[in-house]
Amino acid sequence: MKYEVYTPSPALSKQVRKYWSLDNTDNEDPHERERIFPDGCIELIFNCSDKFKKFDNDVDFHIQPPCFVHGQLKTYFELQALGKISVFSARLHPAGLQPFIDFDVDSFTGNLLTMSEVWGKDGEQLETDMLSCSDHHERIIVLEKFLLSKRQALKIDNAPVEYCVDAMEKSIGAISIDRLADELEIGKRQLERRFTAAVGISPKLLARVIRFQNILQLIENKEFKSFTTVAYEGGFYDQAHFIKDFKDFTGLNPKQYFSENLEMVKHFSFTD
Repeated sequence: MKYEVYTPSPALSKQVRKYWSLDNTDNEDPHERERIFPDGCIELIFNCSDKFKKFDNDVDFHIQPPCFVHGQLKTYFELQALGKISVFSARLHPAGLQPFIDFDVDSFTGNLLTMSEVWGKDGEQLETDMLSCSDHHERIIVLEKFLLSKRQALKIDNAPVEYCVDAMEKSIGAISIDRLADELEIGKRQLERRFTAAVGISPKLLARVIRFQNILQLIENKEFKSFTTVAYEGGFYDQAHFIKDFKDFTGLNPKQYFSENLEMVKHFSFTD
């Protein structure tokens, strides 16, 4: 499996966190199921090869479309590749999609929309152009031109929400919405509504996801001596609360997490 990361142009760095690609040349079937966890980001996915199953439960599944925008996640889901893998994605910042669309991001939280459902005929053309590219570098050029044109046409002021997200990331989810509302001189409820519409989830839930992703980073880097230590370092002062959040987002307790073969999950983490 070949995983690569690409840096967005400065003109889009406030909206796009990074581009990434995942490729293999194997035609193994079936691949293992992979659990995908919430990471606070929205993804623009372009599947340039064989399709993926997305499981609704242990048995039922549906086949994902080749290209789509995936909304925010509140819990995990499972994917299974059906053959060769060649995926290109734009991982947006938590509030990164709003400047490119003319509807609220929370309208499809937990779900996906095809490119045509998001951008109509322009989305259809984007899908055609992206799948026709000869490599991922060409896809970056095509996608950036498209996104810049959409942002220029809509001219949405997303600065207050971007300010909140930045403060939450820097504090690893510790800063309160009350403090942010005071700093921005906006009513708390008004800020919560605006935040949820632009990000897709509430400030409280994004803070939980940020803490959870920080925990994953600590675990993957083995920067802890016990679960109590990693919970404390990750901003949890109650181990029961830590375990609950971990299970809510992964379906696993921390000990089970180590026994799972989660090859793809490292590519879906909030921390770069």
